[in-house]
Amino acid sequence: MFNPSRDEVRQFFCNAWQKQLTGGVLTPLEMMACSWIKLHPEYHAILSNNEALVQEFTPEQGQTNPFLHLSMHLSISEQISIDQPPGIKLVAEQLSRKLDSEHEAHHQMMECLGRALWESQRNGQALDAHAYIESIRQLI
Repeated sequence: MFNPSRDEVRQFFCNAWQKQLTGGVLTPLEMMACSWIKLHPEYHAILSNNEALVQEFTPEQGQTNPFLHLSMHLSISEQISIDQPPGIKLVAEQLSRKLDSEHEAHHQMMECLGRALWESQRNGQALDAHAYIESIRQLI
């Protein structure tokens, strides 16, 4: 399993965005990342600035961490593409139809994913995939 460091994740998004802006050749994962970056113009300047690689983004500062946010979009996109955990593709499609927005569906699913990850870490156990899917199903 690939387990990039914080710096590697940040560099990935900044490099992908730079390639996008300069017409560089993107890998499939970079293309997916850039599709989400395009939907978040509030992050464009951050991703174009090397200072962002070391900047702290804390709730106390009233900032959303753009790298965490984009990483969650990518995670959810990957989960849906391989239907893992089983059933996520269907509930994601249903939620997207209900909200008439794949993007908004992702944002709501992020809350479920964040909660599932937090509970997993708190309990020292693997993510409860069933509870995760059920929490998304409750949004439909």
